[in-house]
Amino acid sequence: MTYTFESIFLGESQFINKPPYFNGVNCSYWKTRMTLFIQANDYVIWEIITDGPTIPQKKEGEIFVLKSKNEWNEEDKKNMQQNAKAMHTLFCALDSDKYSRVSSCLNANEIWDKLEVTHEGISQMKKSKLGILTFNYETFKMNPKEDIQEMSDRFTIIINGLKSYGKTYPNE
Repeated sequence: MTYTFESIFLGESQFINKPPYFNGVNCSYWKTRMTLFIQANDYVIWEIITDGPTIPQKKEGEIFVLKSKNEWNEEDKKNMQQNAKAMHTLFCALDSDKYSRVSSCLNANEIWDKLEVTHEGISQMKKSKLGILTFNYETFKMNPKEDIQEMSDRFTIIINGLKSYGKTYPNE
């Protein structure tokens, strides 16, 4: 069997040409990896996920209305294809349970937002999780019968959790 650079996997089942798989566990880890995966492959797709797609519209009088498909020009078709590509990338990363929760979404931005709310929670829940992580950081100490590697891993999880909520601490 012949392998190309693109098909060589990194670590445990982490292919560099496939989106990271999400089954609902450790959302902040998946979200960081998925963000980088999408940005590395096509930054325009990432912008569609975060900002929403450009929906083909036309001006009628003083208001904008949706164009019918037969009115789309090449740019409109390209914009809609990029949204489909973004949706496809997200769908490929989800298990069947997560897919069923977002399959009715009409664009990639809706999918991303729904996954965030479902797995990270609303702002009050985020504040609560951030409070717990901050407390764990500020009171961090080595547990009895814990080796250095286990302690370091536990600390890294806390730091990464804080970072996923936008809070960082200086190295000092």
